[in-house]
Amino acid sequence: MKLTIATRGSKLALWQAEWVKKRLENLGHEVDLKIVTTTGDKILDKPLASIGGKGLFIKEVEEALLRGEAQIAVHSLKDFPTQYDKEHFTLAAIPKREAVEDVFLSQNYETLAELPHNAVVGTSSIRRAMQLKAFRDDLVITDLRGNVDTRINKLKNGEYDAIILAYAGIKRLGLTKEIKYFEILDTDIMIPAMGQGALGIETINDEKVIEAVRPLNDFRTQVEVTIERDFVDELNLGCHAPVGVNAKIMIDDSIKIKAALLKNDKLVKKELVISFDEWQEAGREFAREFK
Repeated sequence: MKLTIATRGSKLALWQAEWVKKRLENLGHEVDLKIVTTTGDKILDKPLASIGGKGLFIKEVEEALLRGEAQIAVHSLKDFPTQYDKEHFTLAAIPKREAVEDVFLSQNYETLAELPHNAVVGTSSIRRAMQLKAFRDDLVITDLRGNVDTRINKLKNGEYDAIILAYAGIKRLGLTKEIKYFEILDTDIMIPAMGQGALGIETINDEKVIEAVRPLNDFRTQVEVTIERDFVDELNLGCHAPVGVNAKIMIDDSIKIKAALLKNDKLVKKELVISFDEWQEAGREFAREFK
């Protein structure tokens, strides 16, 4: 089958689209890429939350699908809204996810704990900022926009003492040795965003296209991210809201869920362990404990 993938033009987005392209080609499909510039790519001088969190990296990509220029879009799942146009689109596959954690990067300090008093830390995420403040309330948190390379260059140029990024993106682009000091942040300190580390493959509502990409789905990843997305959806929050949630299937098939939410200017963190057969309602039920 001949397929076209709509993708943003950043290095990470292209890596993700190429990764899906190769796997579809291995299944016997002919695949091209269509590069799309989104609102989130154009506005780089404002925090994401201030320009309307939901779908900043999605809208123009979906418009390309509606115009028939592509049949598939590959997203970082953490950027894909829980509420989307299901009349025209389907989240058809979620491949096995990469590392979920955030990482600390610095040229001068080995770990987050070793940062000096009033150190400047760059992040574009309210979720990260609220958890950084809970861990070290002396830190000065400043906005950090741009693609992964741009953010790393700003750190190298001395604009920040440290920056926080998603580990998955750093791994996928092979940048783990670009910065002198690199610390993977435990999820007890920094609970990730919903869907972090996972890709979402969105398709037009065409059964042939859906069937073409369905073999790329990983059921265990689907279970974990469905819990996370249901949690955020139940609280009616967007992709860039002050919320972190992570579901992890353990060795014994129990599922550990952690969440952090900024509520009335206070960070609320909770943890829950459930049996595997409870997963379908777990995200929404856990979310109700935060209301």
